Amino acid sequence: MSYQAAETRYDAMQYRRSGNSGVKLPAISFGLWHNFGEVDTYKNGRDMIRKAFDLGITHFDLANNYGPPPGSAEQFFGEMLRNDLAPYRDELIISSKAGYRMWDGPYGDWGSKKYLVSSLDQSLKRMGIDYVDVFYHHRPDPETPLEETMKALDLLVRQGKALYVGVSSYDAKQTAEAVKILDELGTPLFIHQPSYSMLNRWIEDGLQNVLEENGVAQSPLYRLPRGY
Repeated sequence: MSYQAAETRYDAMQYRRSGNSGVKLPAISFGLWHNFGEVDTYKNGRDMIRKAFDLGITHFDLANNYGPPPGSAEQFFGEMLRNDLAPYRDELIISSKAGYRMWDGPYGDWGSKKYLVSSLDQSLKRMGIDYVDVFYHHRPDPETPLEETMKALDLLVRQGKALYVGVSSYDAKQTAEAVKILDELGTPLFIHQPSYSMLNRWIEDGLQNVLEENGVAQSPLYRLPRGY
């Protein structure tokens, strides 16, 4: 029997305006960091994602290297889209990232235009979609000029491969610089995904102020099982 989403899926979930954008994100997002790769049971992951969507979770967060092995989480989600969620694509916010090592050689890591453009092309093929709703640079690159990385994000929006762009793990100064560059390019920084928990409160040292002042949303990554 084909999957049909619960008619009550929007009855209880809270949706919050994301920064200065027109987008509302659910109070809880669903991350496919681990437990959705080739080594995991497909049925378990499918059941979890179906249930999440039935409860009104519309934001599904991935990255090029999620798995394990790298890339397999996006392949898994692509299969979910084909088999279950395709009729609901316009109800979903699908995000992916690039910034960590994905393939061998000098072009498979960090923040160059070469890497980011190639990585998103690969992610779209793995998921079988034309665009992601949000594309993040996963971590700052100490060697690539920030202008190059931000221009790559801007290019991907202009190419229609991403609707919005974000960053992850950037500190307050880096984020402020990214905001300035992207504003000048005409592609505002939509969202920041930092790690944040009761024991890991680094974003309170200036980053939250930068985000609020510039109308940038934040979607904290909670790593409670790892204790930070």
